[in-house]
Amino acid sequence: MMSGQRLQGCRSLHLNEDNGRFVLLAVLIILYLLCGAAVFSAIERPSELRAHGRWHGTLLNFSETFNISLQELNSFLREYEAAIAAGIRADALRPRWDFTGAFYFVGTVVSTIGFGMTTPVTVAGKVFLIFYGLLGCAATILFFNLFLERIITLLAVVMKAVRERRIRNSGLLPPGIRHDFSAYSLPGWKPSVYHVMLILGLSAITISCCASAMYTPVEGWVYLDSLYFCFVTFSTIGFGDFVSSQSAAYEYQSLYRVANFFFMLMGVCCIYSLFNVISIVIKQVLNWILEKMSCLFCQRCNKATVLLGRRNAIRPGSKARQGRPGHSPDSDGPCDSDTEGRRLSGEMISMKDLAASNKVSLAIMQKQLSESANGYPRTVCGSSRHNGFSGGVGALGIMNNRLAETSNSR
Repeated sequence: MMSGQRLQGCRSLHLNEDNGRFVLLAVLIILYLLCGAAVFSAIERPSELRAHGRWHGTLLNFSETFNISLQELNSFLREYEAAIAAGIRADALRPRWDFTGAFYFVGTVVSTIGFGMTTPVTVAGKVFLIFYGLLGCAATILFFNLFLERIITLLAVVMKAVRERRIRNSGLLPPGIRHDFSAYSLPGWKPSVYHVMLILGLSAITISCCASAMYTPVEGWVYLDSLYFCFVTFSTIGFGDFVSSQSAAYEYQSLYRVANFFFMLMGVCCIYSLFNVISIVIKQVLNWILEKMSCLFCQRCNKATVLLGRRNAIRPGSKARQGRPGHSPDSDGPCDSDTEGRRLSGEMISMKDLAASNKVSLAIMQKQLSESANGYPRTVCGSSRHNGFSGGVGALGIMNNRLAETSNSR
């Protein structure tokens, strides 16, 4: 009675699977942010301090040379910063708010890139941007999701065709179905998430390399800066330190702008799809960590589990579940998804789960008893049925097998 109360109190402290995954992911993201901040601070902080020192020396030198006070100079610099925010540069740039410039701007809005090179300055423009971005961003995210579905469907069809061709050429198929293999092959087969992630990653790298090869000579960037711009843009981070298609004139300008739009569209779609697939892998890792951490730091719960055995619970990944006939470990049975969180969190199971567990345990017990008595794995042959001895449960099944063997020997 005391151990049962301790077990119940221990289970009440457990989170269910969804909340546990959420908390674990939040903790890992915080640790990831702390590690990233430490790395970037160690890398970029010295450069920032050197830049501040150079800029301060330049201001003092300019103030002494032209006899201008630092107050007046700082006031002029503030005006220049306002001019930069309005899109005014020392070099000649393309117009920001003609039709092509406005189309480039709304593309960065709905794709959530947001370079920051062009921003509305009027009240009407800012108000319109709020409602325009609300609808446009939602529609674009829906487009990315539909794009991901079609990419996965296309990959599934291609990978399934390759798999069927490999099986057909292996010579392992019976001659009768070799001509019409599509009707029998791989029903419900789906590609591995790791294969999809690999293909999307290679596609994103290919698009980024091709786009960087175009940006390097046209924009005059270093190739590494072009790759950096591709990742920042395709992942919709959009810092704005590098922005393509901003000069007033280019050689083959129309062709370049069309190619720029195509690379951005395909790159954003591939990176967005890759992020979704990576999130699935991260979720699988979180589930594995939760399974390993289940009751790891609770000695009372571990002791109570050992004392109670497995009579009243179905553990995920147990031998009884893996040995269930006609079911694979990945099959979506009636007790695979709805009760998985309850099993991990230690809650009570339903009578349906308990009955299923007893049936599986009974079948395993019958198999073990039969193999122990016969000295080899039990096989059901047609002769035993013809002799009138059918299989049974437990000791009855062992007796029937012995009678069948005696009858056959006679």
